[in-house]
Parts: sequence; C-alpha cells; structure tokens
Amino acid sequence: MLHKPTVVPEMPSSLSNLHNRLRSGICASAGHGGLRIMVFPSYVDTHGRPRIKKSLTTWDLANAVGLHHLRELTAREGVGLEAAFDRPDLPPVDLDDPQHEKPLQHALFFPATDDETPVIAFVRFRIVPVLRHIGWLSSDDD
Repeated sequence: MLHKPTVVPEMPSSLSNLHNRLRSGICASAGHGGLRIMVFPSYVDTHGRPRIKKSLTTWDLANAVGLHHLRELTAREGVGLEAAFDRPDLPPVDLDDPQHEKPLQHALFFPATDDETPVIAFVRFRIVPVLRHIGWLSSDDD
C-alpha cells in the first residue's frame, strides 16, 4: 500500500510553469544530412517563469550549460555543435576556444537514427536549468 502524506509540498511555480513553455522542435538539416535541435538554454525570469535565451556567444553558452556537458554531447558519434544558420558573418563554434564576441543561435546536429541525443539535449538545455533554479539540483557543473 502506498503512503500518501496529509500535506503535499507546493510545487515551485517555475517548475509548474515549465509545462508547454519550453518545447523544442527537431527538424531536418539539409546541409548536414541529419537532424538538428536548437540550443536555446532556459532561465527563470523575475516572475518565476521559464524563458529561453536564443542568441548567445559560444562562451556564454558554455557557461550557461557547462562546457563539459557540451563536450559530452558533441563527443557522441555524428553529433556536432555549430551555428544554426549558415551566414558568412558568424564566427566558428569551437568548444576548445569559445568565442565571446558575437552572439549567435547554436544548433546541435545529429544523425536521424540517434534517438538519445535530442532527449539528452532537451533535458540538459531546458529542464536542468529550471531544476537548478528551484534548488532541486546542485548548481555545481563538475
């Protein structure tokens, strides 16, 4: 038999507001021959609502998500992190030397047969920052 406590703690508003706010689409990538998911890390605004940041320098992205987490994702077979759009004025995305000059939209490219990478990316970019904000996960990236 399950025990049901008489008082259930209130769910933090930033977590309850997470539903339907942080959707993330996966689309075909013509230039890469696979799929892509946009790398828009979430944050919680002053009203407790999850929001996304679309344009960051690679250095800001690495600080928001954790450089080692980005490296773990891109170490997967066929997975790469690049600028979402192919424009000549955009700096290269290099995790060994993340640029801090020009914000851009980043995308994670992966093979169509890879079912795990988009799930890991969604959790890492959208869910984990909110859980850290409410104190359900450590803010330590190590």
